[in-house]
Amino acid sequence: MAASELYTKFARVWIPDPEEVWKSAELLKDYKPGDKVLLLHLEDGKDLEYRLDPKTKELPHLRNPDILVGENDLTALSYLHEPAVLHNLRVRFIDSKLIYTYCGIVLVAINPYEQLPIYGEDIINAYSGQNMGDMDPHIFAVAEEAYKQMARDERNQSIIVSGESGAGKTVSAKYAMRYFATVSGSASEANVEEKVLASNPIMESIGNAKTTRNDNSSRFGKYIEIGFDKRYRIIGANMRTYLLEKSRVVFQAEEERNYHIFYQLCASANLPEFKVLRLGDANNFHYTNQGGSPMIEGVDDAKEMAHTRQACTLLGISESYQMGIFRILAGILHLGNVVFMSRDSDSCTIPPKHEPLSIFCDLMGVDFEEMCHWLCHRKLATATETYIKPISKLQATNARDALAKHIYAKLFNWIVDHVNQALHSAVKQHSFIGVLDIYGFETFEINSFEQFCINYANEKLQQQFNMHVFKLEQEEYMKEQIPWTLIDFYDNQPCINLIESKLGILDLLDEECKMPKGTDDTWAQKLYNTHLNKCALFEKPRLSNKAFIIQHFADKVEYQCEGFLEKNKDTVFEEQIKVLKSSKFKMLPELFQDDEKAISPTSATSSGRVPLTRIPSKPTKGRPGQTAKEHKKTVGHQFRNSLHLLMETLNATTPHYVRCIKPNDFKFPFTFDEKRAVQQLRACGVLETIRISAAGFPSRWTYQEFFSRYRVLMKQKDVLSDRKQTCKNVLEKLIVDKDKYQFGKTKIFFRAGQVAYLEKLRADKLRAACIRIQKTIRGWLLRKKYLRMRKAAIIVQRYVRGHQARCYAKFLRRTKAATIIQKYWRMCVARRRYKITRTATIVLQSYLRGYLARNRYHKILREHKAVIIQKWVRGWLARTYYRRSIHAIIYLQCCFRRMMAKRELKKLKIEARSVERYKKLHIGMENKIMQLQRKVDEQNKDYKCLMEKLTNLEGIYNSETEKLRSDLERLQLSEEEAKIATGRVLSLQEEIAKLRKDLEQTQSEKKSIEERADRYKQETEQLVSNLKEENTLLKQEKETLNHRIVEQAKEMTETMEKKLVEETKQLELDLNDERLRYQNLLNEFSRLEERYDDLKEEMTLMVNVPKPGHKRTDSTHSSNESEYTFSSEIAETEDIPSRTEEPSEKKVPLDMSLFLKLQKRVTELEQEKQVMQDELDRKEEQVLRSKAKEEERPQIRGAELEYESLKRQELESENKKLKNELNELRKALSEKSAPEVTAPGAPAYRVLMEQLTSVSEELDVRKEEVLILRSQLVSQKEAIQPKNTMTDSTILLEDVQKMKDKGEIAQAYIGLKETNRLLESQLQSQKRSHENEAEALRGEIQSLKEENNRQQQLLAQNLQLPPEARIEASLQHEITRLTNENLYFEELYADDPKKYQSYRISLYKRMIDLMEQLEKQDKTVRKLKKQLKVFAKKIGELEVGQMENISPGQTIDEPIRPVNIPRKEKDFQGMLEYKKEDEQKLVKNLILELKPRGVAVNLIPGLPAYILFMCVRHADYLNDDQKVRSLLTSTINSIKKVLKKRGDDFETVSFWLSNTCRFLHCLKQYSGEEGFMKHNTSRQNEHCLTNFDLAEYRQVLSDLAIQIYQQLVRVLENILQPMIVSGMLEHETIQGVSGVKPTGLRKRTSSIADEGTYTLDSILRQLNSFHSVMCQHGMDPELIKQVVKQMFYIVGAVTLNNLLLRKDMCSWSKGMQIRYNVSQLEEWLRDKNLMNSGAKETLEPLIQAAQLLQVKKKTDDDAEAICSMCNALTTAQIVKVLNLYTPVNEFEERVSVSFIRTIQMRLRDRKDSPQLLMDAKHIFPVTFPFNPSSLALETIQIPASLGLGFISRV
Repeated sequence: MAASELYTKFARVWIPDPEEVWKSAELLKDYKPGDKVLLLHLEDGKDLEYRLDPKTKELPHLRNPDILVGENDLTALSYLHEPAVLHNLRVRFIDSKLIYTYCGIVLVAINPYEQLPIYGEDIINAYSGQNMGDMDPHIFAVAEEAYKQMARDERNQSIIVSGESGAGKTVSAKYAMRYFATVSGSASEANVEEKVLASNPIMESIGNAKTTRNDNSSRFGKYIEIGFDKRYRIIGANMRTYLLEKSRVVFQAEEERNYHIFYQLCASANLPEFKVLRLGDANNFHYTNQGGSPMIEGVDDAKEMAHTRQACTLLGISESYQMGIFRILAGILHLGNVVFMSRDSDSCTIPPKHEPLSIFCDLMGVDFEEMCHWLCHRKLATATETYIKPISKLQATNARDALAKHIYAKLFNWIVDHVNQALHSAVKQHSFIGVLDIYGFETFEINSFEQFCINYANEKLQQQFNMHVFKLEQEEYMKEQIPWTLIDFYDNQPCINLIESKLGILDLLDEECKMPKGTDDTWAQKLYNTHLNKCALFEKPRLSNKAFIIQHFADKVEYQCEGFLEKNKDTVFEEQIKVLKSSKFKMLPELFQDDEKAISPTSATSSGRVPLTRIPSKPTKGRPGQTAKEHKKTVGHQFRNSLHLLMETLNATTPHYVRCIKPNDFKFPFTFDEKRAVQQLRACGVLETIRISAAGFPSRWTYQEFFSRYRVLMKQKDVLSDRKQTCKNVLEKLIVDKDKYQFGKTKIFFRAGQVAYLEKLRADKLRAACIRIQKTIRGWLLRKKYLRMRKAAIIVQRYVRGHQARCYAKFLRRTKAATIIQKYWRMCVARRRYKITRTATIVLQSYLRGYLARNRYHKILREHKAVIIQKWVRGWLARTYYRRSIHAIIYLQCCFRRMMAKRELKKLKIEARSVERYKKLHIGMENKIMQLQRKVDEQNKDYKCLMEKLTNLEGIYNSETEKLRSDLERLQLSEEEAKIATGRVLSLQEEIAKLRKDLEQTQSEKKSIEERADRYKQETEQLVSNLKEENTLLKQEKETLNHRIVEQAKEMTETMEKKLVEETKQLELDLNDERLRYQNLLNEFSRLEERYDDLKEEMTLMVNVPKPGHKRTDSTHSSNESEYTFSSEIAETEDIPSRTEEPSEKKVPLDMSLFLKLQKRVTELEQEKQVMQDELDRKEEQVLRSKAKEEERPQIRGAELEYESLKRQELESENKKLKNELNELRKALSEKSAPEVTAPGAPAYRVLMEQLTSVSEELDVRKEEVLILRSQLVSQKEAIQPKNTMTDSTILLEDVQKMKDKGEIAQAYIGLKETNRLLESQLQSQKRSHENEAEALRGEIQSLKEENNRQQQLLAQNLQLPPEARIEASLQHEITRLTNENLYFEELYADDPKKYQSYRISLYKRMIDLMEQLEKQDKTVRKLKKQLKVFAKKIGELEVGQMENISPGQTIDEPIRPVNIPRKEKDFQGMLEYKKEDEQKLVKNLILELKPRGVAVNLIPGLPAYILFMCVRHADYLNDDQKVRSLLTSTINSIKKVLKKRGDDFETVSFWLSNTCRFLHCLKQYSGEEGFMKHNTSRQNEHCLTNFDLAEYRQVLSDLAIQIYQQLVRVLENILQPMIVSGMLEHETIQGVSGVKPTGLRKRTSSIADEGTYTLDSILRQLNSFHSVMCQHGMDPELIKQVVKQMFYIVGAVTLNNLLLRKDMCSWSKGMQIRYNVSQLEEWLRDKNLMNSGAKETLEPLIQAAQLLQVKKKTDDDAEAICSMCNALTTAQIVKVLNLYTPVNEFEERVSVSFIRTIQMRLRDRKDSPQLLMDAKHIFPVTFPFNPSSLALETIQIPASLGLGFISRV
């Protein structure tokens, strides 16, 4: 690819800069071959002409696309060079606050100089088990990779941590060791991991010091081997140290300190045990005050001393040894204060009784005079004699300092040896991981022997690092079958040969040290003569003859020769050592015993340890002649040997590299100095790694990733089914030069810059597509806008024209309207005039016509009235004449008819006398009679009609006569009234005249009165207005006061309610915390239990060695043993021989006591919870009461208090009465009753004692009521006292005082108020009494109804029972009825003790009679049963005899038909009977060997639990406590064994969790307690346990259920854990949304679903599997909800934790994927009806994190929206997500640093946990809500498949 294709306009490049090292610029025009100048535009806005080098003509480095900046791995960058590396590190460190970055196999760690929350145990758990490339770079990822490779490859590992002083090497090594200690744990109970971590504070105190670059700089190198066993658990450790900086003991530069331990001692000098050391302030000692900086900001040396002592104790260094160490260190400080006085130039002396020296000698236990002598003299030995020579003051000072350094070095070695002894393990080491914390490359203004050794070590390490990197590259290429070409890399073997070869620098130095008169100058001349101009890496400074320059791999370093020989010799006067060896202080000679042993190559420098060997527990003695020989070894020689051994160790392991970078020299947090960073990157080999990678094929893609990323560059025809061939075809078209890429077996390898070129092509293609989309959309938008504008213009025109037309039409209408108005107005005027004349004429006509009509009317009226009068008079006259004539006629007719009748009568009498006549006549008489009878009837009817008509006529006549009479009377009255009226008119006219005169007088008087009234009215109005104003003011004051009272009351109620809510919330939280704590304790107990079982098994295996003739025991024997006792009773009944046989089981009661303590603690907590709940209820009642009382009057409050006090007195009096009655009962029973009745065994005596206990319980209840009433009274008084000052009476009194002038009104007002209050109080009391009476009546009615229903139910049940059970049930019913009556009469006769006593005695007699009747009935029943058996036998014999009498022929001839004989079902009691010896068989078949799958599918859920409970019921029925205890104990232990054996199987754990819960519910449901019997049927209530209270076993079963639940959660977690990250994060559920970015050497897991990878469907299938299994096992729905909630919490927590630790997952598209996945999980919850389980709420943090990835992140409004939206995330999590947000495409933008600062400012007041990750191991506290079963026990059938034929139903 030509440069012209890359260096085009707008391409970005890096150019060198003296200040920023590299500066970014942009090309202003395309580069053409041959151009000498590039036109650039800098980021600060300036233009620059950049001239190319005419010799090399190298173009500036190209800058990577923004999408590649900030990558986790530097090798993922397309352009690999120094400015790209520096920029990537700076962006990650400054913008994203990420301190770790991969560079191939190297982890680059930048010291943030700030505590970061990324090293907690949650982070360790998140990195545990993860692939290195899947997570963000971290020291834990390197440690995990080393741990994983050790376990996988069975090869020792090493982690090499290097860097400058202050770069964070020690901290990184410390965190790596902490990771191993946390992840692996220890194989023994000695807590080796704690000891390994405890070695850090000790080594830091004696080996670390403050320097100008670092407050805690390690002044020695160390290599710690952490040993592991075969299970890869820590068993021990071993430490090797290198090159301790001894010179720091006696000298410190400005602003530096000595080793920390000295300052810790001085800070703790006031402690009583340190008084002997006679220490003081650090400024008082010469060895600690030279730096002038004795304090470190933020560090408390006294506290650090306490940590150091604690660590020493943990590592087994006793208090005496610790005090010995502190004595030696204090002696060194005092030795530094020894002052020498010069006698002359060659001798010196110490002042007599010199205090520092005397303190030193006292502490060291040596002679003062002898030590004083040898500090000022030395012994010289020749071949023939020895003599003593005085030394000068300077020599004496140097000898003193050399002695101090030597003592400190020996003490350092001694402490390291003891630390190694403490970390040593007797178990054989299987493998180890070494952590090397060693100094990095150093160069200062003055470099001496220490820098030379440090740089020599770094040369060796760099050589090993280069070879390892080269080897890995070669292996990768060979694995992918790519042609391998040698890569030229820097080989520093010549530099190493210059230092360590024969006649090298170290060899010449040792040779010069052996010379008697050797000096630094002579050694320098030998160096010049040997190496100058012969070795290209060795140079001589121009202006110095005492220095030399070496070209190291990192830089040139100039070393000053002064002091090299002295430091290499490390001479100490032997006489001074002998004085110390002769010390009385025992520990001091121990320090120098190393000289007599075979010491390590570093004995004179640091630790005295031989690499790759372990120190024995007891020191071995060496040969006596070995001391002088070994003492002659120089420091350089020892260091070279130890370094060779270290390299051998590292070469035998798989190395992992951590390079620590110091970002600035001022220790500013998150400040990046480019110059210092580049120096360190060059020195630590990071850039060399980049160079090696860039020389080959640094960018590597799998075929699938390449296809997914660059599918955009392919056409549809290019896409083939074979992805590999597709990629090959596309690459051949895109990149012409085939040398720029290679095709491997699984990957495509690219040269440097090719990925950037492909990204450019992809971005161009996407940009062109975006432009086309934008073009189309913008055209569509503008066209739409034009059409909208055109339409709007047309509408505007239409409306304007319409407006004009309407205006013209309006004008026309107005003109027309004006003419019409004129027309109508004129017409109106004419009409009005016409109407006036017309109305006038009409009025005249009307008056005239009216007058004429009235006259005519009066005339007609008079005529009409006269006619009426004439009519009535003439009618009356005619009627009277008619009546007279009729009367006369009738009279005449009557007379005539009478005469005729008499004549006829005479004839008839004569005829009747003759018989014949009679007979003749008789013949037709009957007919005649009938005819006559008919006529008579008809006449009667006619008569009746006539009579009716006559009565009607009479009525009419009478009414008319009455009307006429009334009219006459009225007319007469009117005439009289008219006469009277005429008289009155005359009198009235006279009176009117008089009244007119009086009126005139009254009018004059009225005027005067009105004037007076007006005056009076004005005066009264003024008075009324004044009174109204005063009244309004008073009302306002009253309203304000009332308002204040109401507000205060509201405030008080609100505060009380808030407090109540807060207290309830706090109580709930405390309850959950206590429940969680208890369940964690149970978890820990189960873990210890398993540990105990393992140890017991190991003990049995170790003790019971199998012998040849050993007999095998039964397989069920182990299940027969009871492992735990659940109560004190069980412990007492254990067999004593079993204890003696197994000594290991002595620990069981201890564990059981702990278990019972936990049980007691739980019960106490439940009681506390109940007490708290009661307090809450009481407080709520108090609040409600206070609200009601605020509305009432104070008088009512007083009445209530009096009422409460009266009630309290009544209760106390009742209490006394009950006590008296109890005493009287006891006396009466003892005196009156017979001895056989009152005997202790008699039933009457038991009944009486039960009644006595019930009475005493009732007394206790009454006492509690009295106490509650008293507490309520006190609380009410306290509530009333502060409010009494604000009552209405005080307000009224204040009103009265204000109205002093109107005292009478105020008194009247107060009187009315008081009367109103009294009336209200009376009404309230009456109302309360009525309500109480009504409630009592309602309660009686309800009780009667319930009693009636109960009687009906009992009657129905008794009818269904057999006759035997019917009698027993009726007796039981009678007993319960009597007890209820007893309770009722207790309340009834509470006031009359004598009646109550007599009633109780009669009741006892009745109950005794009933008991006797019951016994008689039992006897009769038994007799009847025996008789029935006898009869049944006889019937059976008879049937057999009949069968024998039948002949064979009869049986053959008669055909036998199958007849279904109905069999009467046996009435089962829901119990199962088994023999005691079959218990183990029952447990074995039902628990140990039961397969859950078959039971769950084929049988009813919870069948084993029902069977076990029915067995327990039978044992309870038999009243066999041993059987109950044995069965329950073996059941619990067997369940534990099953779970221990098959605890990883989800079906097994789920099955036994559901059965344990069902067993627990059965024990509750049939316990007989009222709270659990509410939902039972009457038949189920009959099955309740009668003899035993199994509450303790219920608690044990509840604890067992909790343990099973926790085990179930762990199984769920283990199954789901590998699926979550792949399914929720990595897999693309929505294909094509997220693109794949380039990866580096640390390849991460692909998001494309391959075979074997988990997807979201895998998770959903697994959830369905879990749910179906739990439902099949019949698990309680509430428990299923809790399990689902826990599963969803695990999914959400693991997903969020991985999201927070993976920068590549924090993108917009990944947020969409997560939200889609979460919606699928919610849909699953809806399908299963589990939305109310609380599972969705556990996903809220993950949902908000996904939303955070998708929302806008630019403006302040966006920040406000984020803060309000992300309430389930902590501030650390929000900031972390924003820092990690990474664009996948160039069109996305990064989150700016200012926006993140804005978010932090807005969230600074939020109080949340600083923890970054969620606790994925958290288990919610589980509860088991009571769930009664509706299944009847008597209906349960036991299948034959269970093998329980030995048990029978009862």
